Amino acid sequence: MTMVASPPPGVRRAVPLHDYTTWKVGGPADWFAEPSSREELIALAAWAAAESLDFRCIGAGSNLLVADAGLGGLTLCNRRLQGSVLAGDEGWVEAEAGEPIPTLARKAARAGLAGLEWSVGIPGTVGGAVVMNAGAQGGCTAEWLHSVEVLDPARPDAPFRLMAEELDFAYRHSRLQQEPLLVLSARFRLEPGHDPVAVTGRTSANLHSRTSTQPYQQPSCGSVFRNPEPAKAGRLIEALGLKGTAIGGAQVSPVHANFIVNTGGATAADVAALILLVQDRVRQEHGVELHPEVKWLGF
Repeated sequence: MTMVASPPPGVRRAVPLHDYTTWKVGGPADWFAEPSSREELIALAAWAAAESLDFRCIGAGSNLLVADAGLGGLTLCNRRLQGSVLAGDEGWVEAEAGEPIPTLARKAARAGLAGLEWSVGIPGTVGGAVVMNAGAQGGCTAEWLHSVEVLDPARPDAPFRLMAEELDFAYRHSRLQQEPLLVLSARFRLEPGHDPVAVTGRTSANLHSRTSTQPYQQPSCGSVFRNPEPAKAGRLIEALGLKGTAIGGAQVSPVHANFIVNTGGATAADVAALILLVQDRVRQEHGVELHPEVKWLGF
């Protein structure tokens, strides 16, 4: 555990991260905090920079696999930093990075703003959706994002804004996956003037479609692999009879083959081993390389 002097209020040591990931796996964070304001977050970033600590934000903890050994440095969870402002007549939406993307989708629907109906079943935050270019059911973040406010941990006193076209968006990719920039907020331009009942109906239908075909009753990270278009990862895996395959407490979901679920007591090592097994089988039998959507931390 890294020894540093005088951590700010609210910073805790050796906090188990399995409570902060949707897979319910992961070892302890060396230092951990849940800021309740942007000012507190910036102060934490400044402290980490001054102490030369590694610095990361895990948001809702979806699309993450945290090693059993845990993480050094400072880990932030920004889920308390929520809130959004909707300008219904013009279609502008500004949301804090910790706002759950399903919450934002429902708010937009009630305001008659179309564009985010696809996102209602994604188990992540606005910030995570921007970083991963999250998408589902034919929609994705890049289509509707106008700009994003970010913070460079090396210069925490100077947040700045990047336009969507500066983020190098591609399928489940943005430049923020390679650069150590922390998302503070995101601005979307949605379609105004729609019937709120109709948009809400589409949003609810999308959610029902996802919950009826995916294993939402068990801990998972969402989809594990990117789809190797035009093929679908789940279909490639299912064709090999891998549904139900398990290593320890990690299992390829019998409901949807592109999900790995924690059936109880899984470790990050179990999940990692199962991901590698699936990749190897698909490579051998289909000649296709599956690339995880999941970000591995601490491996």
